[in-house]
Amino acid sequence: MSVLDTLHGALDLPAFLPDGTRGVVRTVDGEDLARCGVRGVMVNALHLGETPGIEAVRASGGIHRFMAWDHPVVSDSGGFQAYSLQLAPGNLAKVTADGFAYRLRPGARRRLLSAERCVRQQLRLGSDVVFCLDECTHPDAAADLQRQSVERTLRWSRIGRATLDEAAEHGGERPLVFAVVQGGTDLDLRRRCADGLLEIGFDGFGFGGWPVDDGGRLVEMVAAVADLLPADVPKHALGIGRPENVVAAFRAGYTLFDCTLPTRNARRGAVYVLTGEPIAIGSSGSTASASGATGARSRTAATAPPAPASGGRT
Repeated sequence: MSVLDTLHGALDLPAFLPDGTRGVVRTVDGEDLARCGVRGVMVNALHLGETPGIEAVRASGGIHRFMAWDHPVVSDSGGFQAYSLQLAPGNLAKVTADGFAYRLRPGARRRLLSAERCVRQQLRLGSDVVFCLDECTHPDAAADLQRQSVERTLRWSRIGRATLDEAAEHGGERPLVFAVVQGGTDLDLRRRCADGLLEIGFDGFGFGGWPVDDGGRLVEMVAAVADLLPADVPKHALGIGRPENVVAAFRAGYTLFDCTLPTRNARRGAVYVLTGEPIAIGSSGSTASASGATGARSRTAATAPPAPASGGRT
């Protein structure tokens, strides 16, 4: 598939989506993005639910009016953020049968992110592509925890798909819906998850879990998951943004990418160059190159957990 048809136009593939986690790509506006050739943006439903709030975005006319952006918007579920909160000190989140109970900071009001609520929030935002809730795990998690994650992800994805279908029956335009393939480092569990999601039926699929190792290199499971899915369905390499990893994931079959890394590096005075050695730019003397850039956690962690050097989701 070379084009993803959305409610706000066709998105040519492959496409890299800058992360506008709370409805804005930091330091640039919609006109800046368009002039740069950006044709799609990634936002995060959990973070938008906290600031400025889903209803505030909806009252402004939806996520596109809120961002002054007429092109496709993809919204992530917030599942990775809930996972990062589980790792943070202070008992900020726990997984339940229905989703996640969490608070973004100590002393804050506890909230529930359920499979149904997750999709309804994204529908209220007016996203062009919504992601069903999934449960992320650390690659070193025990086998029983990985199995539970897959079963929860399948159950929550089934609920999410049903929620979207029910909303479509009551009128309104239907966004695309993606689900996330979990399973850690166990290929059989990944296959179980992929087969279950294919049986439910989705418009596209994302790679779930840790896409890179401690050194920032793409793990072999990224390509293995792509092989478990039909060649003609859109595949989103969630949280993959290091240039050489984007290229490797594209060659493996992925056509959608998002990460905080490029804009984060830019704010720190660094740019990517296609060839050559790193060069100093700006007053800070920061450097970056396609071969030397370091990774970052996308699916921006709600708080900073212990993590490999790069990868993840916005």
